[in-house]
Amino acid sequence: MAAPGDTLNCEDFSMFQEVLKAMRTLDDRIVHALNTTVPTVSFSGKVDATQTCKDLYESLIEAHTSRDKAIKACIAETSARVGRLREERAKDSDNLSLIKQLRKEQTKLKLMQSELNVEEVVNDRSMKVVIERCRIHYTPPKVQ
Repeated sequence: MAAPGDTLNCEDFSMFQEVLKAMRTLDDRIVHALNTTVPTVSFSGKVDATQTCKDLYESLIEAHTSRDKAIKACIAETSARVGRLREERAKDSDNLSLIKQLRKEQTKLKLMQSELNVEEVVNDRSMKVVIERCRIHYTPPKVQ
């Protein structure tokens, strides 16, 4: 999850991606987290694998939900900006600066929308690893 105070900067796409990268740390390190917290058969008596798997699963769900909300909020904000710029362009179609700004915002919107696809892949990969590794210890509730 993101560090406290990390909020997505919807204005600057580079910063948007950097914050998302920080928010995806848990997903990027899921295999390591599972290897260090879920015991093998010989150590199973020393650690509560069921609770560990449940906690890890819940952390993932929370991280996925917060990233999804943040990305969708930026998409909504950028869509609104594109809408306003389209209205302005309709009034002043000869303004090159305005047309340039509109294209820039439209490109940014498309890039943000593509992040939803990336998010889906990251989430699926993480969940697959958790379910595969924890299936003996914990069965997560069905996700819609």
